[in-house]
Amino acid sequence: MSVTPNPAFDVTPSHPQHRLRIGIDLGGTKIEAVAMAHDGSIAARQRIATPRDYDGTVHALVALVTQLESSLQHRATVGMGIPGVVVPETGLVKNANSTWLIGRPLKTDLERQLNREVRIQNDANCFALSEASDGAAAGAKVVFGVIMGTGCGGGIVIDGKVLTGRNLIGGEWGHNPLPWPQHGEVHGPPCYCGKHGCIETWISGPAVVADHARHTGEAMTAVDIMAAASRGEPQAVATRTRLVHRAARSLATIINVLDPDVIVLGGGLSNTEGLADDLEREVAPWVFSDTVSTRVVVNRHGDASGVRGAAWLWP
Repeated sequence: MSVTPNPAFDVTPSHPQHRLRIGIDLGGTKIEAVAMAHDGSIAARQRIATPRDYDGTVHALVALVTQLESSLQHRATVGMGIPGVVVPETGLVKNANSTWLIGRPLKTDLERQLNREVRIQNDANCFALSEASDGAAAGAKVVFGVIMGTGCGGGIVIDGKVLTGRNLIGGEWGHNPLPWPQHGEVHGPPCYCGKHGCIETWISGPAVVADHARHTGEAMTAVDIMAAASRGEPQAVATRTRLVHRAARSLATIINVLDPDVIVLGGGLSNTEGLADDLEREVAPWVFSDTVSTRVVVNRHGDASGVRGAAWLWP
């Protein structure tokens, strides 16, 4: 395991801004770690495959932190995003798609081995925090970060702090029902959560693939569907139009409840050309207000938002 440092980064103890933050994005297939300076510049970066067992994952995380600090000769704070949450009352992980983490004391074990506090948040919250800190929503008071990818998640940041909520589900808009259902949308497809018609079953990447197949009989990836729509192919344009309409209705409910300054799009579908502009325009008729000034923007940091947000868990 080698670390790639940034030679332009000053790590000497006499540097006036000496805070170094390590951010870790713990995914189901890869772990990415960065050492980030006070100004958001990346001093070093490392990516490895995720071990498929708990002990191996903990060992890999400790090794990443140790090697980053050794290469930069600097002790750092540690923040991490995971595809799940740590329950404060028990210290155990729940709702993780990396199932070997479920029910395990990940935070406690890392803190004991690293001899310091480790801050852990859901990966969607880290995405939202990254974009609110120095990304597409920098300077905004209230930010809603949207993940439209394999699933449909979200995170809320208010005054630079993540809002997790009493039940640790702040931002989980994807498991509300699709609002104002139109013809053919009542009841809706089954969701893995056990219900039907969740927003995630309509506007995630796999949902777009399934919707296109239902209407055309064609098996295409979401990327190919959106590319075909950009070329003006009628059936793909129709699929994209349904996506925009459904996502706009869904985001309107977020504006009605949270009234954010900025909505930042993330996940694979956020790369769809013109999607943010279309949603900003189409959301207005569904919002309970005669004027809607909420901005809808594409993320600035792309795939790096999660790991950067993990680093920003420390102010």
